[in-house]
Amino acid sequence: MAEAATIGRPYAKAAFMSARDTKTLAAWSEALRSAAAFIAHPRIRDLLTNPKLTVDDLVALFAGLGGNAVDAHWQNFVRLLARNKRLEVLPEIAAQYEMLRAQYENELDVQVTSAVAMNPAHQAKLAAALKKRLKRDVRMTLGVDPTLLGGAVIRAGDMVIDGSINGRLQRLASELSS
Repeated sequence: MAEAATIGRPYAKAAFMSARDTKTLAAWSEALRSAAAFIAHPRIRDLLTNPKLTVDDLVALFAGLGGNAVDAHWQNFVRLLARNKRLEVLPEIAAQYEMLRAQYENELDVQVTSAVAMNPAHQAKLAAALKKRLKRDVRMTLGVDPTLLGGAVIRAGDMVIDGSINGRLQRLASELSS
């Protein structure tokens, strides 16, 4: 996996710089996300190794995924990937692009898993508290896990805040056993 990350890094950076310069960050996000999902299909993966397909054939195959906002730049990007036989790295490119975009926009994706669904007032209060603590805008993704019994687990990058009752019980059991 490290190899895909190493290979994808310069392409992700190039895609990001093109999107930033043309003010099409969201369109590029969508195009890369679509291409990454497209490439995951086994039949598409088989096509990538088909020696009968030309670079132009591959560009045509991926052209519609870019949408109107990034059409010419997207086709050039796909052409570059196809010419260098790097289309299979699109999922890694998409992931690295999103990290670059989030850093540029001073945003952080935060996964909040709570024991029960959070109402909009609690969501807003939590988002404000996280923004203050992390000094970044947060994009929250909410999930529900009834096994937590109560509270929530927050994941932001490599940071985990376990405020669940399960987490507290586990910490208490650990302290009592030592």
